[in-house]
Amino acid sequence: MSFLSEALWILLLGSLLGLELIGKVPPTLHTPLMSGANAISGITMLAALTLIIKAGGSLPLLVIGSISLGFALFNVIGGFLVTDRMLAMFSRKPNRRKGNH
Repeated sequence: MSFLSEALWILLLGSLLGLELIGKVPPTLHTPLMSGANAISGITMLAALTLIIKAGGSLPLLVIGSISLGFALFNVIGGFLVTDRMLAMFSRKPNRRKGNH
């Protein structure tokens, strides 16, 4: 079995396992789980930046680092926006009285 097919099997099995585990998480734990995922993506951003800096002009490494950085940034920014929106649902809204516009 070649390295590529082994890597694809690991990706497939990891994806199925992740889907199964995330599907079983109760709704009250989604926000803390998202915060943990954002922290992991922050580490991925640092690793991608390190790869880009140490690529030494190697085009494949620059491409991989740039793609990794883009996906990690997308995940971090999207996670923060969703978390902010979820937390806004729990904030108290000011009372609006009749006659006050």
